[in-house]
Amino acid sequence: MSVRVRYAPSPTGYLHVGGLRTALYNCLFARQKGGRLILRIEDTDQTRRVEGAVENLLSVFDWIGLAFDEGPHAGGAFGPYVQSERLDLYRRHVSQLAEAGHAYACFCSPQTLEAMRAEQAAQNRIPMYDRRCRRLSRNEAEKRIGAGEPHVWRMAVPERRDVLVRDLIRGEVRFESATLDDQVLLKSDGFPTYHLANVVDDHLMQISHVIRGEEWLPSTPKHVLLYEFFGWEAPQFAHLPLLLNPDRSKMSKRSGDVAVEDYRKKGILPEVLINFVALLGWHPSDDREIFSLSELVREFSLERVGKAGAVFDQTKLLWMNAEYIKAQSDEALFENVRRALADLIALNGEPRVKYALVVLRGGVTSYDDAVKRVREVFAPLPPADPEMAALLDDETARAVVQELETRLAKLPAPLWLRFDELETAFKQCAQEAGQTRGLKGKNLWRAVRAAMTGQPHGPELARLVGIWGRERVLAELKRSLATVIGHAPC
Repeated sequence: MSVRVRYAPSPTGYLHVGGLRTALYNCLFARQKGGRLILRIEDTDQTRRVEGAVENLLSVFDWIGLAFDEGPHAGGAFGPYVQSERLDLYRRHVSQLAEAGHAYACFCSPQTLEAMRAEQAAQNRIPMYDRRCRRLSRNEAEKRIGAGEPHVWRMAVPERRDVLVRDLIRGEVRFESATLDDQVLLKSDGFPTYHLANVVDDHLMQISHVIRGEEWLPSTPKHVLLYEFFGWEAPQFAHLPLLLNPDRSKMSKRSGDVAVEDYRKKGILPEVLINFVALLGWHPSDDREIFSLSELVREFSLERVGKAGAVFDQTKLLWMNAEYIKAQSDEALFENVRRALADLIALNGEPRVKYALVVLRGGVTSYDDAVKRVREVFAPLPPADPEMAALLDDETARAVVQELETRLAKLPAPLWLRFDELETAFKQCAQEAGQTRGLKGKNLWRAVRAAMTGQPHGPELARLVGIWGRERVLAELKRSLATVIGHAPC
């Protein structure tokens, strides 16, 4: 049988990183086996549907670089690929189950069900439907349906038997049927629940492998029973381990960023997110940690997916992002942040902004980090550090700064955009200014830094002059001299 796998999200908002991992593993498996990857939108719970969620989902997958072979956007021979467009199929299949005695109509009101759950909770029993409508005769049920009484359809779970789930990751898992609820299959509004629609669609779309999160494992025996009721061969199942926070709690919106969009906004590269998410549960055959998508396709196997929960370590994600950025050329990095720096480029010119990025890029962990560094170096200076400002109370230091300003003002304008030459010229001007007053070494450069920035630390001064340009460098030197008590501007 040819490999056909699917990713089947509900259009309820953002794409969770766990959803991305499920989609990625399905994609890697399909590509490695020469199979097909299907996108199916499971929108049977209309109360949770978010307008624009499908479009956002497709946009995120386009950004991340995962392509589907079939789906609502790509078409295919097994559509429609949106469950709300397949309602007649589900109704026909429920009728088929009812005829065979595997489904029954339930007329219990929400109030009745709530009272039932409350009584069971008071008795420390597992909340389950007590099957009272299952005891109705077929004639009575048909009369009530004919009279227009609201009802749902439930599956009739067999009593006193084991249900075996064979899982490619977890092996054989047994469930006692006594622990399985008579699940609602078709709601009173005519929409199916996940359980019915999932099984019917996977069969009709010829899905060979169901690769999904561990949270669906408890529901799988119900699905196995439905395959049995219909007389269909079940696909192979593989349930992926949970994603955990560093404290080993389950990842949730309450515990931090869980949406792919959150990391996109932070400047995480799509290829980094793919690489990082692939390692959340899957272990390569060696100690490598950096993989391209094509390398992941070659290396991936469900046999190397573990059972234990996988920790989502944001520190490691940032490290990996930094490694990818480190490998980018200066030109590529600049193009990736150009839009975010458009206002600075308009004010300062592209050469100086690009130069700032190049000299400040060491150790950046994300595009956001790179943009932040560049913005900070062009921003107005904070109030001077008192200790640094005190250096300019010295008459010798002031004289050296004034001499440096004079020398820099004489440098030809074109030189201020030839950054390597400017670095050399600036250092020469500073050393010559120091020689006029006998100031050199550490004392010279601390005085110059005090005059230029007023801060004890910061970018290398010889590079800062290229970033700021002639007008600002001279203006900062004049300002620092003017702020010294009793000293007038030059």
